Amino acid sequence: MATFLYENPVFLEHKVPEGHPERPDRLRALNLALEHPNFAELKRIKAPRGSEELVLLAHPEDHLRSIVREIPEEDINQFEADTCASPQSLVAALTAIGGAVAAVDAVFSGEANNAFVAARPPGHHAEKMKAMGFCFFNTIAIAARHAQKAHGAERVAIVDWDVHHGNGTQDIFWDDLSVLFCSTHQMPLYPGTGAKDETGVDGNIVNAPLSPNSGSEHFRDAFRTRVLSALDDFRPDFVLISAGFDAHHRDPLAQINLVAEDFDWATGRLMEVAGRTAGNRIVSLLEGGYDLQGLAESAGMHILRLMRG
Repeated sequence: MATFLYENPVFLEHKVPEGHPERPDRLRALNLALEHPNFAELKRIKAPRGSEELVLLAHPEDHLRSIVREIPEEDINQFEADTCASPQSLVAALTAIGGAVAAVDAVFSGEANNAFVAARPPGHHAEKMKAMGFCFFNTIAIAARHAQKAHGAERVAIVDWDVHHGNGTQDIFWDDLSVLFCSTHQMPLYPGTGAKDETGVDGNIVNAPLSPNSGSEHFRDAFRTRVLSALDDFRPDFVLISAGFDAHHRDPLAQINLVAEDFDWATGRLMEVAGRTAGNRIVSLLEGGYDLQGLAESAGMHILRLMRG
C-alpha cells in the first residue's frame, strides 16, 4: 500500500505579516524536497475542504464562531499575540481539517498504509476555547475524534514531537482515557506547559520535557523511556503524529539541536508500535518547523520512512 500525502494550494493563501515564522515558504520548501526521485511513489492528493461541523468534534460552537468573526475581508487581522488571519485563512484551516479527516479515512479503509498532511495553519496549540500559537483549530484532535466516531477507534495515541508543547491537544484530552497524549518538547519555552507532573486522568498525558541544548541523545532517551513505554502499555489501535520539525538544530525558535535523522528514527519507532497494535495505521500532520532547510530535510526523511513502511 502507498503512503498518501495531502496538500492543497489554499494552504499558501493563509497570509501572515512579513517576518512571521509560520509563512507560506515552509510548504514551498517542502514541495521542492518532494521533487526528488525518492518520492516518485508518493501518492499526492488534493486535500478536500472540511466542514464547520467537523470543528465541533473538538471545539464548542462559540470557539468556531469567534474564529469566523476574526476573518478579515482584506489584509491581515492580528487577533492574538502571534496568531493572525487573512481572507483565505478560514478556508485553509478547514482544508487542513478536511485533509486530516480524509487521511484517517484512507488508512482505516486500507486504501493507504499511512499518510502525511502537509497543511498550514498548524493546530496543536489551539485549546478548546482559545486560538493561539499560530493555530485556529486543533486539527489533530479533530482527526482523533473522527477516527473514534467514524471508524470505532477505541485507543488513539497522539505523539507530539514539536519543540513547543502541544498545550491545546493536552487541554482537549486531559480527562479522556480513550486518548493517550505523549509530548517531547523544550522546557522552558512557549507556551509554558508540559511539565512531567501534568498527567491528565490516570496517566493519559505523558510529557517528556527537554532542557535547552539537550541534543539527539537526550531526545532519544526520553522518547524510549517516556513515550515508547507509555505506548506499549496503552496498546493503541491508531497512531497520530503532531510532526513539528522545529527541534532541528537550525530552527530559530528553539535550542534542542536535533538532526533530520532523529525524526527518521522516531518515525521508525512509532511505525513499530503501529505494526504491533494498530494495524500499521499512522496519520502524521505537519505542525511547526521554521528553518526552511531544516524543515525540508526533516520532513523529507519522515515521509521517506513512512513510504518504506
